[in-house]
Amino acid sequence: MKTGVLLINLGTPDSPSTKDVRRYLREFLSDPRVIDLPTPVRWLLLNAIILPFRPKKSAHAYQQIWTKKGSPLLIYGQELTSKLSSELGDNYVVALGMRYGKPCLQDAISQLSRCGKIIIVPLFPQYSSAATGSAIQASLEIIQQRQSIPSLEVISDFYRQKPYIECLSQHIKSHWIQEEFLLFSYYGIPERQIIKAGCQQVCTNECSNINSENFYCYRAQCYETTRLIAKTLVLKSENYTTSFQSRLGKTPWIKPYTDETLEALVKQGIKKIAITCPAFVADCLETIEEIGIQAKQQWLELGGESLRLVPALNAEDYWVKALAKIIM
Repeated sequence: MKTGVLLINLGTPDSPSTKDVRRYLREFLSDPRVIDLPTPVRWLLLNAIILPFRPKKSAHAYQQIWTKKGSPLLIYGQELTSKLSSELGDNYVVALGMRYGKPCLQDAISQLSRCGKIIIVPLFPQYSSAATGSAIQASLEIIQQRQSIPSLEVISDFYRQKPYIECLSQHIKSHWIQEEFLLFSYYGIPERQIIKAGCQQVCTNECSNINSENFYCYRAQCYETTRLIAKTLVLKSENYTTSFQSRLGKTPWIKPYTDETLEALVKQGIKKIAITCPAFVADCLETIEEIGIQAKQQWLELGGESLRLVPALNAEDYWVKALAKIIM
């Protein structure tokens, strides 16, 4: 029997309209792993504060990145699925599912119904409960409803696997000018989720190398990715740094924040900067709009001369080959 490969990404609204964005945000932010607060508090926050105001603002942001073919995240996901299927060969069946929105996980898993084994691959290099944990949990809940449950394997992270590091390093090098300061910007999560994951403290400085104490710490995994790429590219410590973007609300999120890091870099006299987002394997709202548009505007207003967004891996051939190695 063939082996099924279930690729999972976060998701995208059906269109950049306020109505579709509201529907997407409702599904996304209703997930107790995303907003990990007691149900009554999460419901109140979502329905009284977020949904009445945020969909219109988010819809405007989506409209700036939407293409004639649709959502970049979905387009790149479909292209990656097709290329990976060819790379893996006839003994594999590859399906793409979104944790929120379409194509839904239920439909993607149904494409693998005749596979004797399913490999679940959340496309999030670093593990977090909000993204990876939610994707794995939802997939397993669907699969367990089947009469015959196949053999299962879960790739819960690949933030330090050699194919990923070498591939991303090659990709960055091809889009980055060495005179530019290099900022590694990862998506952020609330500090409380670090504690819930078993890490005993939230570091204020760079996390130490991965060890038994911080093995499940998302922040530590991000710093490990940065270290490995910096080592591969032979970067000097004064020419790069790490930060975290996409915070929501007033509760403490992991630091340093990307917007505050940009302010600090300008004060240091840095004028030219390139930003890579290693937590995203496909370009989406958080890379194209948040970094490529918002962060760039902030940088120029602060007095910076140029900001270059290093595109995500998307469906580059070397990423397809690297992902195939990780799966096999």
